[in-house]
Amino acid sequence: MINKLRASNEKGFTLIELMIVIAIIGILAAIAIPNFISYRDKAYCSAAESDANAVAAALADHFANPTNVTLSGVTVATLGITLSGSGATLNTGTVSGTVDSIVITVTDSSARCPGAAAGRSNWTGSQYTKNMQ
Repeated sequence: MINKLRASNEKGFTLIELMIVIAIIGILAAIAIPNFISYRDKAYCSAAESDANAVAAALADHFANPTNVTLSGVTVATLGITLSGSGATLNTGTVSGTVDSIVITVTDSSARCPGAAAGRSNWTGSQYTKNMQ
């Protein structure tokens, strides 16, 4: 029996087959793109938290020297730490408090980290705070 839609010597896809494939790709994209954006935004949070941990490690190294007994003059720049980001979206950080209670604050300059909105601890807006005691 001869197929009325296709002659026996024609090869290729029908319009219906192509439309089904495009619909499937569209559905997969609709599912994947929001998840990708969420993962990317969480990566900005993780970068700020990692920056705070790097500053904490540099402070530990700073205070390993017996002559360093105060926080006066200690900044992220004097510790030699380069924070995450590039160009205008370079994270910023501060070190404050006393030697017994150091507070490290890193600001996510990209403003893409959902931080406190995502229920992450130690976040206030786009600022991550790490307390060292």
